[in-house]
Amino acid sequence: MTRTQLASGVFLTYLPAKKFKTSLLSAQFVVPLQWETASANALLSAILRRGTVSCPDMGALSRRLDKLYGARIDATIRKKGETQCVGFVASLIDDRFAPGGERLLEPAAALLGELVCHPVTRDGLFLEEYFENEKTNLIDAIRSILNDKRAYADSRLLQEMCAGEPYGVPRLGNEQITAALHPQLLYSAYQQLIASSRLEIFYSGSAPQNRVENALRSALADLPRSKVSAPPESSLHVPSQEPRFLTERLDVTQGKLGMGFACESGDTAALLLGNTLFGGSSNSKLFLNVREKLSLCYYASSLFHRQKGLITVSSGIEFENRQKAMDEILAQLEAVQKGNLEPWELEAARSTLLNAYASMGDSQGKLENFYLGQTATGQNESPEELAAQVRSATPERIFNAMSTVKLDTVYFLEGKEAEA
Repeated sequence: MTRTQLASGVFLTYLPAKKFKTSLLSAQFVVPLQWETASANALLSAILRRGTVSCPDMGALSRRLDKLYGARIDATIRKKGETQCVGFVASLIDDRFAPGGERLLEPAAALLGELVCHPVTRDGLFLEEYFENEKTNLIDAIRSILNDKRAYADSRLLQEMCAGEPYGVPRLGNEQITAALHPQLLYSAYQQLIASSRLEIFYSGSAPQNRVENALRSALADLPRSKVSAPPESSLHVPSQEPRFLTERLDVTQGKLGMGFACESGDTAALLLGNTLFGGSSNSKLFLNVREKLSLCYYASSLFHRQKGLITVSSGIEFENRQKAMDEILAQLEAVQKGNLEPWELEAARSTLLNAYASMGDSQGKLENFYLGQTATGQNESPEELAAQVRSATPERIFNAMSTVKLDTVYFLEGKEAEA
């Protein structure tokens, strides 16, 4: 892996790979995650994918992609730390497998550049019909999160735990701000995005680096660049003085218990292993004890949010088991903190993480997503370097790091009948 600067605020992460029959090309604008701009940025990626000056509709774009032997370009909107990543990911046949030795990298890069720099417009604005269609689609996508009660509860826990912090902002923004968007505001947001936001580009394939760089410089020759803002560094969450307890009532038949913990250790590898022991795998204490042995949860898992120094627990329970489940989850955390483990548990956790890092090289999509997270949040370790850190983490480091984990926020989603 090498990372080079192509222009002001434009960086290429080059991931050479000859094991795949495809090439991947990704272009991502990295911007601060804010309530005020999240919805507009999420809408932009979809609108830009609707057409360019030379391919003004989806039909024309499809025909252009067909000429590239069925290449795909997907609009993406992702949350990495306290940044929002807006852009496109293209997948195409690697040139080694193209019929007649045809070169596909350059025309694919050119189309990607057109989507960014030359979207189809009318009277200096995005086409109104595209704007209205994609705005409706975004509102529907935001509303659909409520239909997935697990995802909804996980999102609400972060919003409450990180209220007033960028990390609490969902990647799609919210319905009210989306509904208030209008074409003039969105086009202004687009102009600011392409002129002043850092652009991270990722390539995985067999083409030499200088050829990739030349293709991208040509494709992005019309990219306006003014004062480019560096993505913000994530700030660690400031723990609450006392745990906060919040309850929300909706028409649900299964309770959702979310628990947020603040970590006051900077030992990333130890926390990664500690979280995996706690609830980060199917061999974890939450899974084997709270779910399987005690049957207190339909599901129970934990996630380590490295950039914010948080661990969150997601679980689905019967309403009446709320206190029992919460007490048992805390008991399992205490067991990890005190090192009360079976001999096999630590090595199983270590193996889980090492296998995850080793398998990244088998997927261009996983590699792109990993390195986007690294560049967007100011990290620079490779999967191999993170694996080495995990191998070297001693039990004492794990227990010491996990001993700093304290309960911060508890969110419970229960049924409306509980109001009676």
